[in-house]
Amino acid sequence: MKYNLISDNWGSEEIKAIKKVINSGVYTYRGKYVKQFEKKFAKFFNSKYAAMVNSGSSANLIAVASLFFKKDRPLKSGDEVIVPALAWSTTYNPLQQYGLKLRIVDINLETLNVDVNDVINAVTKKTKAIVAVSILGNPVELKKLKKFCLKKKIYLIEDNCESMGAMINEKYTGTYGIVNTFSTFFSHHISTIEGGVILTNNSEIYELILSLRSHGWTRDNSTEFKLKKFQTTYEDYSFVLPGYNVRPNNIYAAVGIEQLKKLNKFLKIRRENHNYFFKLFSKDKRFIIQKSIGNPSFFAFTFILSEKFKSKKLKILNKLKKANIEYRLITGGSFLKHKVKKYFKYSVYKNTNKADYLHNYGFFVGNHPRDLKKEILYLKNVLDKIKI
Repeated sequence: MKYNLISDNWGSEEIKAIKKVINSGVYTYRGKYVKQFEKKFAKFFNSKYAAMVNSGSSANLIAVASLFFKKDRPLKSGDEVIVPALAWSTTYNPLQQYGLKLRIVDINLETLNVDVNDVINAVTKKTKAIVAVSILGNPVELKKLKKFCLKKKIYLIEDNCESMGAMINEKYTGTYGIVNTFSTFFSHHISTIEGGVILTNNSEIYELILSLRSHGWTRDNSTEFKLKKFQTTYEDYSFVLPGYNVRPNNIYAAVGIEQLKKLNKFLKIRRENHNYFFKLFSKDKRFIIQKSIGNPSFFAFTFILSEKFKSKKLKILNKLKKANIEYRLITGGSFLKHKVKKYFKYSVYKNTNKADYLHNYGFFVGNHPRDLKKEILYLKNVLDKIKI
């Protein structure tokens, strides 16, 4: 490939970290590196608590589940939750699995995020939660959204799996919600092969997450949680919640510690790549290019064909394929364009015309934590040679 969608960002440090775990003989989540990584991750993002799990998808599942078991104002099956029309499948799936009804809000084609005013206007008396998704490293207007949620006593959940390191109002995305999720999958901002993290400042939510991620037992919880929350004993095998096994392992965490050390460097390079990309494509009338909000972390570079050129989609994609340039659908595309919607209960605020347009006429190419100027210029030359 001349321009890959993703690339390896490991160095010798990650290999040495893996060898340390192997030499220790302790591979499970109860090894010392999981707790170390969680503490370092929470500190980096100025949060009280972090819990590592085996994927960003599992992080979403456990985050949603935790709100169903809160002592006060728990979510219940049948409650309404507002979601963007554009997101990854596992943003939506836990909501369906816990019996929540989706209320879907369209996106802005320039930012790819929802307009917070539309979210506010979409709220009904049944709305109990809002899922904010900062698309591809581009922050949603989270300060305004959080203020609204606090006023209306609506839970704000952040799916920040695509946007590690992005900032708005000098605060990291993934720190505005009562519960917030991250992914450390191979293609994301830091890579632990597979992995995810949940952040929260709420001690009750944190205790629930620890139980839910590990069979629903109390083995990993504080004594206060065991005795005051559920009146259990000190034994290791008291099962108090209908939990899962979505634990990480010691290898993932050891690698994560090394990757986290490099995150600021990775972000700097991603932003430099974007500046060059934007310089080359921002005035290209063939495409709508993602408009930045705050200080993004630039997961990828997006193209949406403008109305005049939308009929040339297949021609453009075929040329990219022949030129060995990898591309894919932007995030998961429009939720309502997928057959899985038949399993969901949902309503739509106004329409999803913009997300549908993106689904039909959009694509993205990769951004990496290494200098991509050569690849981006190659992409520009390939696109400029297409007669459209």
